Amino acid sequence: MYTKNILLIIGLLINLQLFKAQEKWVLKSRFISKPDTVLIFKPKTYDMKEKYPLVYLLHGYSENYRQWSQTTDLQKFSDQYKMIIVCPDGFTTWYINSPYDKGSRAEDFFFKELIPKVHKNYSIDKKNVFISGLSMGGYGAIRYFLLHQDYFNTAGSTSGAFSLDPNIIQNASLQFFNTTRITNDLGKTLGSPEEWSQYNISTLLKAYNKGNPFLIDCGTEDILYPSTIEIRDIADSLKIPITFISQPGNHNTEYWKNSIEHHFIFFRQHFK
Repeated sequence: MYTKNILLIIGLLINLQLFKAQEKWVLKSRFISKPDTVLIFKPKTYDMKEKYPLVYLLHGYSENYRQWSQTTDLQKFSDQYKMIIVCPDGFTTWYINSPYDKGSRAEDFFFKELIPKVHKNYSIDKKNVFISGLSMGGYGAIRYFLLHQDYFNTAGSTSGAFSLDPNIIQNASLQFFNTTRITNDLGKTLGSPEEWSQYNISTLLKAYNKGNPFLIDCGTEDILYPSTIEIRDIADSLKIPITFISQPGNHNTEYWKNSIEHHFIFFRQHFK
């Protein structure tokens, strides 16, 4: 009984410490129609006198701000790599400003409200700001990196949904949900399918000329694997020094749990 009580106390103390190291914000925004919930993890040894690298992690379609914390131990990564980790909610916006819905301007929320609040509340090493995500979030991470090179050091994507081709999106929607819900949501955000190609990562990459490296990975059994290969090939043709990881796996939590640590290692290797 004594031993069980000691173990219980130790467990409670550990949970209390983890709770102190994790924060949650609920942010009202002028850019999105509903409050955005954000999880923040900081090292247990966090000290305002020091500067810390920052990692944003973006979730996938149909998920929310909790997906990454439910996929892997973010507190462990924060402690191990001495990084602050921020997980916002992207809803089903694809992290894009909708040209049709004023209440769905996710990119404006991210850069005009979330980023200033993060930098105001935490001691950030501005030379070492990173971003990654999975699926829709992988798309968002690479999109933000390509369009905001002045802010991010580098970026990563795992199982990125890089192509907004209507056929690819519809096939993925049917495979994952047995409905066309992804196509329907994209239509509400971006308009008719004829307008979607301008948002493809391949389109953005062809206009990108700064050449900083980034990381992409995808499981070989993933329905989005061909889109990842396309981005790899375009980057190679443009002589953009990306890191590409291909390994067995599908579009699922098991794959992302194993893949994301490669991103943290990659980010640490690119510290300035």
